[in-house]
Amino acid sequence: MSDLHRATRPLTANEIAEINRTHLIDTPLRPADLLFMFGTREDVGLRADTAARLWREGLFRWSIVSGGVTPGSEQSECTIIKAAMTKAGIPADRILEEHLAMTTGENVIFSLPIIDAALGLQNIRSVICLGNSWTARRYPMTLHRHWPEVEKMLLTVDSFAAPRALWHTDTEFRRRVLHEWDKIEPYKARGFITEWPEA
Repeated sequence: MSDLHRATRPLTANEIAEINRTHLIDTPLRPADLLFMFGTREDVGLRADTAARLWREGLFRWSIVSGGVTPGSEQSECTIIKAAMTKAGIPADRILEEHLAMTTGENVIFSLPIIDAALGLQNIRSVICLGNSWTARRYPMTLHRHWPEVEKMLLTVDSFAAPRALWHTDTEFRRRVLHEWDKIEPYKARGFITEWPEA
């Protein structure tokens, strides 16, 4: 199914409620050992400012930014996002870097050895996943597939005018949410992600 059809297909009230309840979630936050910043080209400034607020509030001690070079850019997503994070006030020496990932799975797979070498995976007990609202729980579901031991929290951001619960009323927000929602079950079936939060 094309993105156009995803964006325009009819949705029932129950489908909208299910996506709001299970996919477009944030969790309560408490101080974590690590902030995992997933690469993006969208809302970089908003993402960095959010990370800086978490840093000022003492909600993480270390962070990792993961993201490779995307078409049309000469710099990796990691380079661009880390620069925005340091500009927003997070010390550069507290930000680990991963510059190759092109997918959410690669974000995690490529970052784990970097985290292990710098900090020791056994020393990380809790992680806050920070990413785009429409990708939502797929971030911690991917992390849970490869690093089940660590506690995961989720915070997502976007710059859409539509409130999060009314994503379906904005054409582009709707397209992005449905594009990600439609990946969940196939990705679970292929072993790319694992159910989170666990029932």
